[in-house]
Amino acid sequence: MPSVNDIRSTFLSYFERNGHTVVPSSPLVPRNDPTLMFTNSGMVQFKNCFTGVEKRDYVRATTAQKCVRAGGKHNDLDNVGYTARHHTFFEMLGNFSFGDYFKDDAIPFAWELITGEYGIPKDKLYTTVYHTDDEAFEIWKKVGVPEERIIRIATSDNFWQMGDTGPCGPCTEIFYDHGDHIWGGPPGSPEEDGDRFIEIWNVVFMQNEKFADGSMSELDMQSIDTGMGLERIAALLQGSHDNYDIDLMKALIEASAHATSVDPYGDKNVHHRVIADHLRSTSFLIADGVMPSNEGRGYVLRRIMRRAMRHAHLLGAKDPVMHTLVPELVRQMGDAYPELRQGQSMIEETLRLEETRFKQTLDRGLKLLDEELDGMEEGAKLPGAAAFKLYDTFGFPLDLTQDALREKGREVDTEGFDVAMAEQKAKARAAWSGSGETADSTVWFDIAEEFGATEFLGYDTEKAEGEIIAIVKDGARVEQAKAGETVQVVVNQTPFYAESGGQVGDTGVIRVDKNIAKVTDTKKVAGVFIHFAQIAEGVLQVGEPAVLVVDHQRRSAIRSHHSATHLLHEALRETLGDHVAQRGSLNAPDRLRFDFSHSKALTEAEIAKVETDVNDFIRQNTPVETRIMTPDDARAIGAQALFGEKYGDEVRVVSMGRADTGKGADKNTYSIELCGGTHVRRTGDIGLCVVTGDSASSAGVRRIEALTGQAAMAYLAEAAGRASDIAAMLKTPVGEVVDRVKALSDERKKLEQEVATLRQQIAMGGGGAGGASAKDVGGIPFLAQALEGVSGKDLRGLIDAHKNNIGSGVILLIADEDGKVAVACGVTDDLTAKVSAVDVLKAAVPAVGGKGGGGRPDMAQGGGKDFAGAQAAIEAAETLLRG
Repeated sequence: MPSVNDIRSTFLSYFERNGHTVVPSSPLVPRNDPTLMFTNSGMVQFKNCFTGVEKRDYVRATTAQKCVRAGGKHNDLDNVGYTARHHTFFEMLGNFSFGDYFKDDAIPFAWELITGEYGIPKDKLYTTVYHTDDEAFEIWKKVGVPEERIIRIATSDNFWQMGDTGPCGPCTEIFYDHGDHIWGGPPGSPEEDGDRFIEIWNVVFMQNEKFADGSMSELDMQSIDTGMGLERIAALLQGSHDNYDIDLMKALIEASAHATSVDPYGDKNVHHRVIADHLRSTSFLIADGVMPSNEGRGYVLRRIMRRAMRHAHLLGAKDPVMHTLVPELVRQMGDAYPELRQGQSMIEETLRLEETRFKQTLDRGLKLLDEELDGMEEGAKLPGAAAFKLYDTFGFPLDLTQDALREKGREVDTEGFDVAMAEQKAKARAAWSGSGETADSTVWFDIAEEFGATEFLGYDTEKAEGEIIAIVKDGARVEQAKAGETVQVVVNQTPFYAESGGQVGDTGVIRVDKNIAKVTDTKKVAGVFIHFAQIAEGVLQVGEPAVLVVDHQRRSAIRSHHSATHLLHEALRETLGDHVAQRGSLNAPDRLRFDFSHSKALTEAEIAKVETDVNDFIRQNTPVETRIMTPDDARAIGAQALFGEKYGDEVRVVSMGRADTGKGADKNTYSIELCGGTHVRRTGDIGLCVVTGDSASSAGVRRIEALTGQAAMAYLAEAAGRASDIAAMLKTPVGEVVDRVKALSDERKKLEQEVATLRQQIAMGGGGAGGASAKDVGGIPFLAQALEGVSGKDLRGLIDAHKNNIGSGVILLIADEDGKVAVACGVTDDLTAKVSAVDVLKAAVPAVGGKGGGGRPDMAQGGGKDFAGAQAAIEAAETLLRG
């Protein structure tokens, strides 16, 4: 009996031998179809190949595509576990032709694989064709299918189209007859919904293009899109019509039974089936970057996780179970999907944390549910308000409550639930309106209320498709925007990061065919990402699918600075102490700025140590890891919260660097912070970090600035260039510049001293107004000089020298150097009781445009701005001395 892995391998090998390129499965989050929540078929990743928009280096492809149907139009969640073939996660085997082969090859390929490679008896197979597709009918006859086993179907079941307009075409299918012991009839019959005849293969002949008026024409490039559910064909080849009886699902069911000590195939088998299915979908979604949240894809993931966890609870599990089953899933599927092995630890931790938290509220929620049911009439619906309370207070999605009630034979008043939900939204809107936000913010709230929060894809990609759901111009919604207009564009999902947590918003382009909008900034209001855009070419319209491309070079530089900020924060704490805490930041493409609590300037040695430590961890080139945790759990492992950020009931925790005395569960992590920003994948991607400045930001807060990557390289190159220029001017090697500058500085000081001595000698020798000798003024020896080219700082020394020469008296010196007038007065000690230098100074300085001065009785100094009044100043001093 072939295993699931054998069946998958046989399929891919068969088509590879027939000229097909084996293409890896695309992620579960589609990047090229904004209308899909999750990848739900094999053709999703090839959509643009079918329309001719994208060209690849192959025209034949084959895949084993992982798919999820648990939200939106394709939602099988409610049926999972209770039916034989419903899954939230499944694998779709497919082969594709992009304008290469068509019906003449596609049908024989399918028949040979099914009957030859897999050995399925031909007499057990039926085929269907679209009722007007005579060509396909004849090809089936040619490969050996009897006419009575070729069924013409006139409904849309056998006609596929990508949308209301665009590529489309007839289908053909292969059905397997499980035998008359199972109820059901062939396709097209009244009993077709039974389980006897099961579809195992579908081929779409993409041969037409449909137009708005309903008309069709043949496509120039006719293509093939096929699909075969791996679980269905595996059940068939393993002798069952129940997908949960295949070896892969049995292994997961038995792992669940072992973890809960409950018989895998007894009366509680449905619980194990739910757990097995949901283990696959949750694990693969987490591996592809989806994390549990209260919005969008993360919300659907949380619903699946909590549904599985409730079934584990019903099996009597007291401790978290889901994460213990991941190793078995990896053993079964890790070889085919390496991302499972790579993300195993993250998957396990995410499941464990989510289940731990959910179990804390599950008992209370179920108790409330039982209390609500007590006293209600048998079979009565649970009031919508009660269901909403479960949702709002305990995080129970409506479908989880419905699932719990199903086992009790009850339903939920969904209309009442909707009313309660609407009332909460109205209250939230009123709170928003009164929050002091700008007047035009209500338009964003309207959009958020109508469409929900924007799905952010930018952690994993810089390019994606999104559907334009709103265009805003001058505060009002419009249907379109033309070239030259400045507007704000909202899409349902985006790779653009919105300004938050110190990280600036992304820029880039939005394209709709040849219509282009240049995004100049991205911000976020009420969960809505707002793309500020200038329409560069053509017209953008609401409802159109658009390609969004982030400016890669700019985003890379921002990521580099943001990740370096985390390392810088920890380096500052290590160097300065645990009192260091973030008080603001800026992570831009050209620089980073980090404000932190610290009371004094950093020394050169401290700056050097911080810079060295950061670059040491950059060179470690260790992975930058991101996990989703509760704030309390994050803080428990030492995560630093960023100043000014508001945290909900779960946070992204970014870890980087390895240290012997670090933090984290392993006590081996250097930096752990709560952060919603984008980061490099490895610390080595930062390149290097250069600290460019330290300054005061406010009282008790310092600001450090730095550069990373190319910006740091440019800064160092510029500094090296300046050093070379200085070396050239000094005519010395760069390595000897410091010694040369020191020698020049010493030489300058020596020359300055010589100049000062010469000036003193000149001043002492006379030549100034009033001469260099004392004269009697009112019985007091008085020496006054007006000196040009003498610095004010030299006056004190000159006065001391004059005191020594005259022995007793008053000295007044007025100096002028480059327009700066200095006045100094000295009085020998024997006269200070009679004359104060301060009084003489105050009498003199007004004549040179000064205002007072100060000092002691024996020495006073002041200044002015008009040297032309020097003689008048001397005369004023003489007048004072005469009394």
